[in-house]
Amino acid sequence: MGIEGDNPHIKYATFAGGCFWCMAGPFQELNGVLDVKSGYTGGRTENPAYEDVCSGTSGHYEAVQITYDHSKVDYTLLLDTYWRQIDPTDPGGQFYDRGQQYQTVIFYYDEEQKELAFASKKELENSGRFNKPIVTKILPAQKFYPAEEYHQDYHKKNPEHYKSYKIGSGRQAFVCRTWSDRA
Repeated sequence: MGIEGDNPHIKYATFAGGCFWCMAGPFQELNGVLDVKSGYTGGRTENPAYEDVCSGTSGHYEAVQITYDHSKVDYTLLLDTYWRQIDPTDPGGQFYDRGQQYQTVIFYYDEEQKELAFASKKELENSGRFNKPIVTKILPAQKFYPAEEYHQDYHKKNPEHYKSYKIGSGRQAFVCRTWSDRA
């Protein structure tokens, strides 16, 4: 699950951060990221559909799976990018989207990712940036199911609707307010 094909530099990273439409773009902009898929992971239903996940009955999280060349992009940069897209203090979901399927989770594929994820979470907790506890879970990676094609690259296929959603959900204002000191 951690290496794709014969290239030892190719790895996966999977992050749940609420609506996957809002999670894909920031990772696609990073040099060394080869692919970002929207999908579902962490649940008990085989081959879940969007409706199964939205209903909250499948146990899955909306997530993005990133295929990256770790000789070009470090996992710590992926973690930093992830933290800057979410409200890690919200146990009930993310912004407009409520329920377990929209909670924040870092899924690790190996011990190094696990250690780096816990270290980055501790660093964020100690930073004083948030006045509430960081509730983002860190769990072992599970089978990832790509979402339906219309969800892939949604921010590119439907830019106006995506922009309205990101603003209307409160995500954009939160990210700007929380990370305004970062370039």
